[in-house]
Amino acid sequence: MKKIIYDQYGSVDVLHSVEVNKPIPDTQQILVKVKAVSINPIDWKILMGEVKMMSGKKFPKSVGCDFSGTIESTGMGVQKFKAGDDVFGVTNPFKEGVLGEYILVNEKEIAKKPTDLPFEQAAAIPTVGQTASQMLTNNIKGKEILINGASAGVGMFAIQIAKSQGAIVTAVSSAKGHHLLKKWGSDYVIDYNKEKVTDLKKKFDVIIELSVKLPFSQAKKLMKADSTYFTVTPSLWNFVHSFFNNIVSKKRHEVILMKSDTESLNRLANYTLNGFDIHISKTYPMSDYKEAYKTIIKEGALGKVVFNIPS
Repeated sequence: MKKIIYDQYGSVDVLHSVEVNKPIPDTQQILVKVKAVSINPIDWKILMGEVKMMSGKKFPKSVGCDFSGTIESTGMGVQKFKAGDDVFGVTNPFKEGVLGEYILVNEKEIAKKPTDLPFEQAAAIPTVGQTASQMLTNNIKGKEILINGASAGVGMFAIQIAKSQGAIVTAVSSAKGHHLLKKWGSDYVIDYNKEKVTDLKKKFDVIIELSVKLPFSQAKKLMKADSTYFTVTPSLWNFVHSFFNNIVSKKRHEVILMKSDTESLNRLANYTLNGFDIHISKTYPMSDYKEAYKTIIKEGALGKVVFNIPS
């Protein structure tokens, strides 16, 4: 089987394709024939060595964490799934990558894919959908929410989840993403090339920072007295600052590390069946892995970018 790996931290150029033996599931494992894999920023943050404290020094490593596919076989101890089930899920990106023809997973990492949901869209859900839902767990009906950098995957789900719960959403992106922000339900859209977010006169109950351009130090003046700022950037500074800030301030600073389980994957799948839009801006064959990563790192993406894995 083909698998995309790397033997050292570096640029996209250290990625390469290898032939390895198809894995054999142990008693509690599931062998999945991968059909699609989506790209997330954590892929290249790990690849480039930006989070070595969490990813460690053991090589080779493989890339990617979100996938969909069909179960080929299961261990004797697996109870909830069987060969032939179409599934989607996410693995721990710091331990094992999924960009290959087969992967081993456990029951807690996957959920059954709805029949009418394409494999490409299913693979786009897990990381961004669960990240967004973790930030919007409280009662937010009528709350003012600012989403900065809203046109990619997390913003796609955050806007739609927030609107489904009755929140008032202000979404920020470049103008090329505004048609999607409106499609997903944003009440107000801002072009960051024409208006500085920090110049807004409105104050917000929740700020979701997805662009790494609105640090907590600048966001504070946009926050109500009892409000929360979320970031998805797992830097040491953010962890340390959020810990000490939250001891003394009602303006909370939260660093989100996505947590996955079957229940939340099922809930996200139901969202899509009830009309949530999953925008796939481009699909690549697995063989174009270098081009795909280089392009998205340089240009970004609207919604999600997905690999198709050959049968």
